[in-house]
Amino acid sequence: MSHDGVGLRAVMRSVVFLTAGALVVPALTGCSADDEVSKPVAGQDIAPAERALVADGGTLRWAMDAVPETLNTFQADADATTTRIAGAVLPSMFRMDAAGRPQRNPDFLESAKVVETEPKQVVLYRLHQQAVWSDGREIGAADFAAQWRALSGKDSAYWTARNAGYDRIEKIERGKGNLEVKVTFSRPYADWKSLFSPLYPKDVMGTPDSFNDGARTKLKVTAGPFGLSKVDRKAGEVTLARNPRWWGRPAKLSEIVLRAVPRGQRAAALAADKVDLAEIDPAEAERITPTARDKGGKPLAGPRAATTPGGALRSWAVAHGSDEKAADAEMSARKKRTKAIAKYADQQSALGGFVVRKSLEPTYTQLALNGAGGPLADERVRRAVARALDRTELARLVLQPLGLPVVPVGSHLALSGQQAYADNSGALGGQDTTEAQALLTDAGWVLGGPVKEQKKTAGSTGKKAHSGDGSGDDGTYIVGEDNKPSETDKEKKDPKDHTNQHGNEQSGKQADDQVGKHMDGRQYVHEQVGQGGAPGAYAPKGTAAPGGTSAGVLAKDGKPLTLRFVLPSGPGSESLRAVGDRISRMLDRIGIRTEISKVPDDSYFKDHIASGEYDLALYSWPASAFPATDARPIFAKPVPAADGSLSVEQNYTRVGTDQVDQLFDQAIATLDEDEARDLVRKADARIWAAAGSIPLYQRPQLTAARPNLANAGSFGFQTPVFEDMGFLKKAAKPSAGPSQG
Repeated sequence: MSHDGVGLRAVMRSVVFLTAGALVVPALTGCSADDEVSKPVAGQDIAPAERALVADGGTLRWAMDAVPETLNTFQADADATTTRIAGAVLPSMFRMDAAGRPQRNPDFLESAKVVETEPKQVVLYRLHQQAVWSDGREIGAADFAAQWRALSGKDSAYWTARNAGYDRIEKIERGKGNLEVKVTFSRPYADWKSLFSPLYPKDVMGTPDSFNDGARTKLKVTAGPFGLSKVDRKAGEVTLARNPRWWGRPAKLSEIVLRAVPRGQRAAALAADKVDLAEIDPAEAERITPTARDKGGKPLAGPRAATTPGGALRSWAVAHGSDEKAADAEMSARKKRTKAIAKYADQQSALGGFVVRKSLEPTYTQLALNGAGGPLADERVRRAVARALDRTELARLVLQPLGLPVVPVGSHLALSGQQAYADNSGALGGQDTTEAQALLTDAGWVLGGPVKEQKKTAGSTGKKAHSGDGSGDDGTYIVGEDNKPSETDKEKKDPKDHTNQHGNEQSGKQADDQVGKHMDGRQYVHEQVGQGGAPGAYAPKGTAAPGGTSAGVLAKDGKPLTLRFVLPSGPGSESLRAVGDRISRMLDRIGIRTEISKVPDDSYFKDHIASGEYDLALYSWPASAFPATDARPIFAKPVPAADGSLSVEQNYTRVGTDQVDQLFDQAIATLDEDEARDLVRKADARIWAAAGSIPLYQRPQLTAARPNLANAGSFGFQTPVFEDMGFLKKAAKPSAGPSQG
């Protein structure tokens, strides 16, 4: 599992989903059905082309992180490649459109709808009459029933990662024929469209052995535009071949070869003609579309300036840690690097044969605040941290250099374009330094108070000067006690007028009353404390604070207010470290010091986030079209387990409330889509008010692709349409609109 992209449906947890008891929630206002439908912040970038313009045949070589450990998406170690393979070779009853909304898949379903609600909910599926497995057998009720039994949670012999929704099914029957499937639920289930996507054959789901082991390395029977041809773990390849039994639009490609290429080696793999399509990091994207400039600050002539010998030498030096002046020295002083530089120049020339397709992933990066103990157990301190952040500035830091829209995420449970999306950040309030400081004062943290000598944090390597480059594993250092101002502090910006709007939510009825004032995505107003953002900038220790900002340490009971900020140290995490550095400087302005610990990527999530060994951390969650089901375990209130430990499910911030749990339960149980959407939005407003996690921005999605590759690239929300992918015919060009049959 990636530390910066935690999966919703394939995660390391084995606890069952918990249902909150019947709780009374006061009447809350909500968004009406007439609310304006939001649109995705950025559209997909896949070079859409009419199928008539796409050549028949060819092999697409597509980079993946690694050969997946399992081909069963319902197991805990399934990953993104498992899902990608399943999307090409298995049935899906519903798939996501470009706005992240579920749509009936006509290749498998003629119709699917709720036909009864009383006494129980019944969904009737009418399957496509030509839908068959690769062995010739009809797809039918027996496959649905086998998957339900395997995933219902009633048989512990099945090693399943999740059973949400399947545990609400009472029975599955044939309708008028084998192509009609009648599903009866024991309890109402709003997210029924999330079920049976993908659908595995009964041969896989029929027994624990076939489920647990049989589908890990092979799929003998499939049903999609492609079939699983070969899994070669030694070569690091998975080959998908065109399915001769496919009844839908024929696949344009003959084969798709998924090839394992580590993230840091993809530019080299592209240049060496080993892959045609690869998700890449910003540094690699820069190599493909360089923004090099001459000494006068003007763009160099031609888009491939870095392919000249001098330009390649300079680019090589800069890419390996030198600044521009050092790069000039490299050209004359280090002849021994000639071979490496020549290789780099050759790569740059080859990379000129690719384009970068840019969009935003259906995933958002958040600042997580661990509320299990320490200063952040106090909601006022968490809210102060949140009010210190300029989320637009943080989004700009990551997205603006890539030419992507700078729009902070306003919801924990959906992204712009999805039905449940509404900007509920007003339940907490925007950036306001004065208000943040007032919250800290109210929580008992005194500026310049007495501080007792503290023991070093376990595992700390002591204070280190902050390098500011966000690279490498620098151990631990404390922001606010070094003598180097950050890049942010050097910037001069016009002061912003921030209206103070906050809800210092406490427990019980007071929390209900305050949050109830903001359940429709609009801010509610409380007592005015002051106005303005940070009135000064960070200065070296010992100097007077400018603009009226007090210098010193916030302390309480002899302890300084210092938070441990855990960040990954490996390559590919540069943007997270840059954001973490900027957040630390923002917190320093209100007197909160951060002890930054950079840890190896492979231990970041398991040993720190999941185990709760952090105060602040950055990681990402994918958005779901079914938030009432998929997001509930992320925000559910932790409860004591039978062994005395705390069961947190996926709520790694350990912050939750009974009210949020009940709103999720109500949303899951209503079959009125408008009502379910409003309940999800209300839950999101409460999550904002609790300040356990602060959504920042959607993650950029950058994909290097052959210019003649159509209907593939950065997909955004949409499920890839594998049968439409292919290489353009000679002289053909992508169309302006989406690909069509």
